[in-house]
Amino acid sequence: MNPAEPSVAVLFADVAGSTRLYEQLGDAQALATMSRCLELAREAAAAYGGRLVKTIGDEAMLVFPTADQAAAAAAEIQGRMSEVASADNLRLAFRIGFHFGFAIERDGDVFGDSVNIAARMVALAKGGQIILSASTAETLSPYLRGHLRELDAMTVKGKERDIDVMELAWQNSADLTEVVARPSSRGAALELRHGARTIRLTGDTSVLTLGRDTQNDVVIADRLASRLHARIERRRDKFALIDQSSNGTYVCFDGERELRLHCEELLLRGRGRIGFGQPCEANVAETLSFACIDNQA
Repeated sequence: MNPAEPSVAVLFADVAGSTRLYEQLGDAQALATMSRCLELAREAAAAYGGRLVKTIGDEAMLVFPTADQAAAAAAEIQGRMSEVASADNLRLAFRIGFHFGFAIERDGDVFGDSVNIAARMVALAKGGQIILSASTAETLSPYLRGHLRELDAMTVKGKERDIDVMELAWQNSADLTEVVARPSSRGAALELRHGARTIRLTGDTSVLTLGRDTQNDVVIADRLASRLHARIERRRDKFALIDQSSNGTYVCFDGERELRLHCEELLLRGRGRIGFGQPCEANVAETLSFACIDNQA
């Protein structure tokens, strides 16, 4: 992190429901409506000292000097959008996510980790929500912090550790879904065995790659396995197996029938074995055995 880099709030506002709108109104009218929505976001941002960096399809990328300005603009965008949608009888809403941190501004564009985290925040948001990271929440004024509610710790791609996520309430509190107290987190662990090698994945591990290519974390010596065959991703206190192969991935939970995944994912549980490109029994030497260990933190 370069101390010379300025801290800015990067905000993404994405129109939820746009696909359905194109089906209902047709391309020309739907495109005109999307343009109105994005212009609404630009105007609201400008009113709070922000600027439009660019639009990407039905999404606007905006930048602000402070997190407070981004939060105020986000609430304004949601409020204006709610009025437009109601007046025009449209089922549209903005999904908004923002993050405050260091970024590089060059030739009118913005780059850096703050942009990546803001993009992850908007991906977590539902229509009508404003999502921000807990580190961003800490920089807000006391008044705005009083309008926050903690959602959960989320596993974010590209980040080794989970990120605590908050929601900024912009509408009447009576309209909000009540959030129950978050249960205490559990220490997730997954023990894997491949031949004589033992691998233990914990909360510090975000992803493990599997395949024939020697750059994978676990190399599978079988011609039926793809070069980049599959990966295991941690999802908070669980681990998901994601197939990305040509011939599929076979999973056999202890005491159950074998399953085949092809361009699909599955949450691992209990104990079992994983076969690459063929059933587990076809090449026992190259199977990967697993055991989920559910430790209370």
